[in-house]
Amino acid sequence: MRNKNVSKPDLILEAAFEVFSQNPGASLADVAKQAGVGRATLHRHYAGRDELMVALTLAAAQELDEAVNAAVADCKTYTEGLEVALGAILPLAARHMFLATEPATHDPRVAEVYASQTRDLTHDVDMAKAEGTFDPHIPTEWIVQAYENLIYAGWAMVSAGDATPKQASALAWRTLTRGTRP
Repeated sequence: MRNKNVSKPDLILEAAFEVFSQNPGASLADVAKQAGVGRATLHRHYAGRDELMVALTLAAAQELDEAVNAAVADCKTYTEGLEVALGAILPLAARHMFLATEPATHDPRVAEVYASQTRDLTHDVDMAKAEGTFDPHIPTEWIVQAYENLIYAGWAMVSAGDATPKQASALAWRTLTRGTRP
């Protein structure tokens, strides 16, 4: 029995995460069925697939931010924070990976969230460079792109069952730091 305190939009989002993580090409009818609501109810809250994907992307970004913020709260250096953040991000692979196939970057809210996350990551990389973690001659943007792409690679490994989140995190960190060390 579903929790009656959970709103319909939250039920639908949760169901969408479950359904799309198993089958990125699933229909909205599949999502409605999983949520235990009719298609008309789903469409009252999300006009179509695009609007639902925007909502999922915003929810995923919030989940990632919350996981990272909680994980890095006690970190003493930016370098430690970047490494610990990987360990917080990669366990969300199964839940968020499908969003890579259907990006919602055309939505201004999503674009702003991504821009904010990129600014934060750029700042953290610059600070880790100042700590001596990365070669100061490597452009920050290169390291930022490498970090983000290693997250994607880690998610793909976890999603395929080829690595645990912990293993993928360690591999991503090793690859990043060995390839960019001073």
